[in-house]
Amino acid sequence: MKPIPYGRQNITEEDIQSVIEVLKSDYLTQGPKIVEFEKAFSEYVGCKFSIVVSNGTAALHLSALALNIQPGDKVITTPITFAASANCVRYCGGEVVFADIDPDTYLLDINYVRKLLAASPKGTYKGIIPVDFAGNPVNLEEFRKLADEYGLWIIEDACHAPGGYFIGNKGIRQHCGNGNFADLAVFSFHPVKHITSGEGGMITTNNKKLYHRLRNLRSHGIQQIPELKQYNHGLWYYEMQELGFNYRMTDIQAALGLSQLKRADAGLEIRKKIAAIYEKAFSGKSYIKRQFGVIEGHAYHLYVVEFNNRKGLYEYLRGKNIFAQVHYIPVHLMPYYRQFGWKEGDLPNAENYYFHCLSLPIFPALMKVEQEYVINTIAEYYN
Repeated sequence: MKPIPYGRQNITEEDIQSVIEVLKSDYLTQGPKIVEFEKAFSEYVGCKFSIVVSNGTAALHLSALALNIQPGDKVITTPITFAASANCVRYCGGEVVFADIDPDTYLLDINYVRKLLAASPKGTYKGIIPVDFAGNPVNLEEFRKLADEYGLWIIEDACHAPGGYFIGNKGIRQHCGNGNFADLAVFSFHPVKHITSGEGGMITTNNKKLYHRLRNLRSHGIQQIPELKQYNHGLWYYEMQELGFNYRMTDIQAALGLSQLKRADAGLEIRKKIAAIYEKAFSGKSYIKRQFGVIEGHAYHLYVVEFNNRKGLYEYLRGKNIFAQVHYIPVHLMPYYRQFGWKEGDLPNAENYYFHCLSLPIFPALMKVEQEYVINTIAEYYN
């Protein structure tokens, strides 16, 4: 069997042609494809505004800046995520406070967060960054109620969950990144994600003021202001209004992202079918802990399960050309964050999860014979 990764991009001839068209056009960057991609993505998730950027980490950094995180500001997030979810706070000099996860959903535990907030005077914390881990959406309606009680903002890290949704209190589907509950949401277009532009990211919001500030921060803090030509300036006039960054995406990348977006729903349905096959195969097996059935609204960026003797299985699978992955080493145990006092035992649910977790191959191009090989190889190891 050829190598089977845990995730992989799916590039079609239509994707290739969309990029070629841009290469033959007048604009390779800062052209019309950027606005086209932003508009299409807003329609896809159901938000008012989208801002495309160079990658998901840039999206997180700009979001933190737009919400004015200051040195010493305390922000709550999960330890079971990629480090960027926390690092964006540190980029601004803020303090990251990790909260434990729910051991069944692997998501930020709202009850743990509530206890953290209740244990300190109001104003101690500035915001919350929940993560739609593996594609499983956080119930942001509940987090919004809690955030409003304590005057907090929310950044939804939806990098794993384009197309995902949770069912709100009125029975309405609330799509990840729709802006109804989070102040800002961020997405990633890395090759293993649902939609890829090679590298890239997106910020979504319903807040017009935040939208305009993000656009400014994305491009050096510079804005063109042609209306100031009345002061003896011409149409060339621009101003640097604050210290920003070059976090722009190219039209080449935007064209690929647009092409991928057109079949995002089809890819999501394939992921759900793959997850259903795993669920059926692993049902009743004592050596595995699952999230109990295919979850409505789950975007299945990852198919994460917990195994007994995870390290032994991981090595056995690699020996069989199956490259499962571990998502993630708890961020609070990274050497960088240990310097702030974080240690083993601080977040037992997250640490126990890490000791057992493994992400199995799941991506639209995964063939049935490959998935069967993965399932049979795992059974072979435990039998």
